[in-house]
Amino acid sequence: MKQQLKNSILFVLLCIFSLGLGAQEKKVKKATDNYEDYAYVDARTLYLKLAEDGATNPEVFSKLGDSYYFTAEYTEAAKWYGKLLADTTDSSVDPEYYFRYAQSLKSIELYDLADQQMEKFNAIKVTDSRAVKFNKERNYLKDIEAASGQYSISRVSFNSALQDFGPSFYKDSLLVFSSNRKNVTGEYNHDWNDQPFLDLFLADNPTTEAPGVSKLSKVLNTPYHESTSVFTKSGEVMYFTRNNYTKKKLRKDGSGTTKLKLYRTVKEGDKWSKAEELPFNSDEYSTAHPTLSPDENTLYFASDRPGTRGLSDLWRVAILDDGGFGEPVNLGDVINTEGRETFPHVTSAGQLFYASDGHSGLGGLDIFTTDLNENVASTTNVGKPLNSSKDDFGLILNDDSGLGYFASNRTGGLGNDDIYAVKREIIEIPPCYQSIAGVTRDVDTNEIIPGATVELKNLDNEVLGTQVSDAQGNFSFANQPCETSFALRASKDKYGPSEASISTGAEPDGVTNKDLFLKPLLRLEVGQDLGKILNLNIIYFDFDKAYIRPDAAYELQKVIAVMNEYPTLKIDVRSHTDSRGRDAYNLDLSQRRNVSTREYINQKGGISTSRLSGRGYGETQLTNQCGNGVKCSEEEHQLNRRSEFIIVAR
Repeated sequence: MKQQLKNSILFVLLCIFSLGLGAQEKKVKKATDNYEDYAYVDARTLYLKLAEDGATNPEVFSKLGDSYYFTAEYTEAAKWYGKLLADTTDSSVDPEYYFRYAQSLKSIELYDLADQQMEKFNAIKVTDSRAVKFNKERNYLKDIEAASGQYSISRVSFNSALQDFGPSFYKDSLLVFSSNRKNVTGEYNHDWNDQPFLDLFLADNPTTEAPGVSKLSKVLNTPYHESTSVFTKSGEVMYFTRNNYTKKKLRKDGSGTTKLKLYRTVKEGDKWSKAEELPFNSDEYSTAHPTLSPDENTLYFASDRPGTRGLSDLWRVAILDDGGFGEPVNLGDVINTEGRETFPHVTSAGQLFYASDGHSGLGGLDIFTTDLNENVASTTNVGKPLNSSKDDFGLILNDDSGLGYFASNRTGGLGNDDIYAVKREIIEIPPCYQSIAGVTRDVDTNEIIPGATVELKNLDNEVLGTQVSDAQGNFSFANQPCETSFALRASKDKYGPSEASISTGAEPDGVTNKDLFLKPLLRLEVGQDLGKILNLNIIYFDFDKAYIRPDAAYELQKVIAVMNEYPTLKIDVRSHTDSRGRDAYNLDLSQRRNVSTREYINQKGGISTSRLSGRGYGETQLTNQCGNGVKCSEEEHQLNRRSEFIIVAR
């Protein structure tokens, strides 16, 4: 699978250990030398012999686990990580091994045991985004199940017994993909997994039973890796991944490792031009797996370049009008984790698909998606059957047809990695409606109040329906959309209005109940505080602000309702603060809040300004002893922060 690409597709950062030179130590050193050269198959053979000879060195167990983990043989990786962590104290083990053990256990669907390892990982790496996500997404399996069923998958007929992955669309009916099937270019085997290097292949009519499969280009395919490509819509320009092999010379970083780089080639007639290396590559880190934005002005890719948060991150870079490039930009913490984010693909609608083992998934690499057209605030696991307990990656999708391809090393495939066809399912979700029902009652006695007028409003205060409660006080509004917020308002002569917010549930054909309680109106007398008569909640303002908050607006609607019911009623609005802060400032703040309160009643309620007077009193009319310099509780100060609605005429 893609882990075969040397220190790059998975961008593995490995630790170097120093060993003594005793008999067993010499064997360990030889195995470690192979391991550090990423010759995992050779290293594994030596480590297994050491284990059979009774070696219990934690390094043997950890390296054995890694040699399987990085070649996606998770069952064996889980076995050796289990031995490592059973024989090692928490303080002496690299916490990354708890994460790798958890991922390996997920791949064999031992999710409870995997979660136990993530608990240990979380206890040590509290700020690691993978631990944070684990804490927030404890029900990740249920969430993934809920997201499942959006796609169907099927086998394709052009897989081989080895590696097949990295599909990309080319023109109308062609598919380019990566493979190390027997007729690849060159005679070398890769040390990573002792398999041939990859070439780019072309499948003509890939959905048919016998598609034509051929090498994409003799010019582009080299004795080393070529993989993961993307084409412009015209089919005239291709970006692709290759080992650091330019001018027939294989180059390495300072430690002797060959990284991956991105290249560009242009169609010249019926042949591809000599590949040009992109300028933001480096011999010291890998840059791979390109995809283009819908307008083809941005190139997305995966890299472990400086600034990468984890083993590999997703990046983007602007393609300039002259064919040059801007500076690469990291896609950020919503997408990137301390794990592996790789194999990006952007659809024509701006939907980003990518593979990750850092987000909550089913095991190995899972496919995730986010919408690049919006502020990237969340990312979603695409669910089954695209994702499995194994590695699933490299999804490409045509938005118009809903057809696409991805790769997986799941059980039942022909080779190590196989390509599968994808179809996005059109799921018809029936509309969901509920009824809103209740009873109008007396707030003091709980007795039924028949004949009350009940209005259903949306959050913009628009009336959606009106009913009169029946002889039993019942009212009902049918066919209201599920999971929607509303306001109910009941009114009747000689009663103060009653309002309540309500939200419908998620179950179709359900009933959301809300009784409304009306308070008999007392005789309105000049000098009374209408706020006390209506039992208004405190009119809150944000700190140091004078604008009307939604909760304050809700209370002021009650004042408006009474003033509409009593058209000759006039009130004097009086705004007060507590004693904290400077006297002059409090006076000014209360005046500004007073003006905002009266303007709201006038503008939102249609109440004439001739019926409204008032001013701010600051801290000049305290209701208790909590003046300047007096130590009081928050509750005592709250008594002074009040709004009064004094009746001055009726």
